[in-house]
Amino acid sequence: MDEEVGNIIQVMSISLANKIAAGEVVQRPASVVKELVENALDAGADEIVVNLLEAGSILIQVVDNGCGMTSADAKVCFTRHATSKIRSVEDLENIHTLGFRGEALASIASVSQVELQTGQSSTQPGFRLRIDGGEFVEEGPSAPIRGSSISIRNLFYNVPARRNFLKRPQTELKHILDMIQVLALSHPEVGFRVDQDKNTLIEVRGGFSTDPWEQLKERVVELTSTSRDHSLIEVDEATSYLSVRGLLEAPNHARRTRGLQFLFVNGRFVRHRYIEHAVLSAFEYVLPEGSYPFFVLFLDIDPRHVDVNVHPAKSEVKFDDERGVYGMLRAVVRRALGMALKTPDISVSKPLLGMDLDLNHSFEKDPQDFRNRPSYSSEPSPSWIADATHALLRGAVTVAAPHSEMKVGRPGGVGEEGLLWQLHDTYILTQIRSGLVIIDQQAAHERILFEQASACLEEGFGLSQQLLFPRKMELSASDFALLQDLIPDLKRLGFDVELQSSSTVIIKGVPADIATGDERSVLDEIIDQYRLFERVEKLSGRENLARSMARRGAVRAGNKLSPKEMRGLIDQLFECQLPYASPDGRPTMITLSGEELRERFDKR
Repeated sequence: MDEEVGNIIQVMSISLANKIAAGEVVQRPASVVKELVENALDAGADEIVVNLLEAGSILIQVVDNGCGMTSADAKVCFTRHATSKIRSVEDLENIHTLGFRGEALASIASVSQVELQTGQSSTQPGFRLRIDGGEFVEEGPSAPIRGSSISIRNLFYNVPARRNFLKRPQTELKHILDMIQVLALSHPEVGFRVDQDKNTLIEVRGGFSTDPWEQLKERVVELTSTSRDHSLIEVDEATSYLSVRGLLEAPNHARRTRGLQFLFVNGRFVRHRYIEHAVLSAFEYVLPEGSYPFFVLFLDIDPRHVDVNVHPAKSEVKFDDERGVYGMLRAVVRRALGMALKTPDISVSKPLLGMDLDLNHSFEKDPQDFRNRPSYSSEPSPSWIADATHALLRGAVTVAAPHSEMKVGRPGGVGEEGLLWQLHDTYILTQIRSGLVIIDQQAAHERILFEQASACLEEGFGLSQQLLFPRKMELSASDFALLQDLIPDLKRLGFDVELQSSSTVIIKGVPADIATGDERSVLDEIIDQYRLFERVEKLSGRENLARSMARRGAVRAGNKLSPKEMRGLIDQLFECQLPYASPDGRPTMITLSGEELRERFDKR
């Protein structure tokens, strides 16, 4: 008989289980901030202070004036699955709080050094305890306190591999500020302050008005680059199933990226592409091509009709009737826009009849599709490309490339005898010796600008024009932190930017091809685009910045080009290192050979 093998399955220790759970709940310092601030909000706090050292890697301290805890609750709250939010399975169908699983504090304590001081009276002694890597090391009375003060030191100190995965302090700080921005927007009645290395980065007051609309508008203005002058549009409608309230920005202030779009479900910030599309669909007929609206929208729904327990970070939800939510949200937003802009509802208009050669449809891709595409890098392009690109943007005569510098030859006979056509102000059609080539003007120009920006970032020779009157720019704390990180590379591209305070920037010079008066919008759009690429395609550093510059500056679909501009774009495209694909992997051109055309017309 075979020798019996010993038992090998064992129950994990609590300490090991908590460290594994921490991998899902505590991904970075911003995750800790989120969990602690949400606990403070659930405790009824109306003033919350966050203190940081080294962007949270050394210290994260959250101080609140909420209800506080008893000594017994303070000790048990660090036990896994300990929670005050739910008692039974039925409670999962009626969740009104931000936290409910009881995993966060145990997970955080297992990978850090924790000190908690809490109490329920400003005159009675409080309670203090210390935990080191999940082990209780000290407890006892403390000075009186109403609320809680919890300090998380040396995050991931006992999990070196996880600590090594943390990004640069500026990057981690940006994620923290993004998280605070979301939480502060969802609770405009609560005051927030964030200090980094004893410098105040965010400070917004709470409870200054009894009017919830005034509170929300003030909070939006304080935390985003949105201005009251941008005609914020109120949304406020309710049915027995769903209520929708919030703010939209007028379409003429739309941005080139999705950077400022906030959707909250029962007070919880979520990402839900299908529901977010309902808002974009409502803007369909009033939004400039390639633009995205700003919105802060709160959806309140009976908790029995929405599942918030579908993601460890609680950032996703599922509705039992997604189509119904989509339809109502689109109708509500469309009605609000119609009333504000005095525009008719054209959703019931009859479609136009006739043939529509919509080639653009075949090029539309979801940004998620590009995540697994190969990344494209390039060698520095010759300096003549910068001049040629400026000429294209300004409609000037195209600068020809020296023959000796050509790396990739264009197909023989491209555009011979001036045979150039523009289809739908989007595609350039031209004859080649073997047939027909169709060029996507936006994708092609993005490739050109990407290689130009990459060359500037590599060699630092970006042309700059100094402004006669420097422009002041106010940024949110999160955008300011990102800009601070990008300034060395922005200078290589031709920007001359000076940081004045924690939110004020002075623009003294810009790249030479930026039109006068466009200085603020281009920097805003680059920051928004950078965030989008970072979130969707996980890009960072110089490649992200070069891609953002290219996306912002490229000629858009729908822009009519002269024959001279089309010729200039083609000449520049085929001088690129990788002319056949845009920076995100889309094709810049397709070709149809003469043989393919003959086969399509051959009916035999």
